[in-house]
Amino acid sequence: MKDAVDDYDFSKEMSVNELVLQMGKAWGFTAGKLAVGVNILEQMNQTRECVKFLSFTGNLVATGTRGALRELVKRKLVDVVITTCGTIDHDIARCWKKYYKGSFVMNDAQLHDKNINRLGNVLVPNDSYGIILEQKMQTLLQELWKESVREVSSSQLCREIGKRICNETSILYWAAQNNIPVYVPGIVDGAVGYQVWLFSQDHDFRLNLLKDSGELNDIVFTAKKSGALIIGGGISKHHTIWWNQFKDGLDYAVYVSTADEWDGSLSGARPREAVSWGKINAKAKRIMVEGDASLILPIMVSALLSRMKNG
Repeated sequence: MKDAVDDYDFSKEMSVNELVLQMGKAWGFTAGKLAVGVNILEQMNQTRECVKFLSFTGNLVATGTRGALRELVKRKLVDVVITTCGTIDHDIARCWKKYYKGSFVMNDAQLHDKNINRLGNVLVPNDSYGIILEQKMQTLLQELWKESVREVSSSQLCREIGKRICNETSILYWAAQNNIPVYVPGIVDGAVGYQVWLFSQDHDFRLNLLKDSGELNDIVFTAKKSGALIIGGGISKHHTIWWNQFKDGLDYAVYVSTADEWDGSLSGARPREAVSWGKINAKAKRIMVEGDASLILPIMVSALLSRMKNG
């Protein structure tokens, strides 16, 4: 025991990074974990030849947290993105249409009658989602077809989406601009995947997910170090840690999730469990920050950006 717990000091105004630094001294349960998480992300970005993975679930892209994710990609603080089809759906849709504030408790039958979908406490009108996605995706797929493209991987499709039908508000736009690959292993589980399937019904057009695997194989096997910010769980989380087991596991790992581990789910599994599989190195710097990423992530990203700017 050498580091004492200190109280917060609000005698002067402070930046978000200064607040996070105080969290590291105040400790206070999740606050202490958040502070450690930012420290690990800072070290990960300062480590030369470290391949940095960003993994997250699509629900966050329906909220303003999209902006925090976008900044990590825009400022090249990540090298590889692994996510879900919902990310592509919401990222495209919000380039062109608005989502709206709602509540967790609403009359869902009435919303359905009004062609409004509820995602937690976010409202997504049909014309802000399915309709605009069909228009944009079918136009894109027709363009690719005319250019004699008959097959794409998920990363190729994300790159074309980012280049052709997204704007500067978009995660995919900046990924394409910065040549950061975006992998979507469950790409058929969403509106964009459905549109590709629909197009394939009268065109010999295919998705090649094995090409994505080949690229990830090359990334991992040539990486001297690797780290990951993993937000939420599911397929994007597992795909990230799965591939990193082939290089003796992640060297840095920061999890942000609300999931519990007592049900044995991958989403709730703590970093220590991944060590047993070799997906995170036993010597890795790792932390699990329990909580809602829409609250935690903007704080962590803001503090990290401040440190990288001043570093």
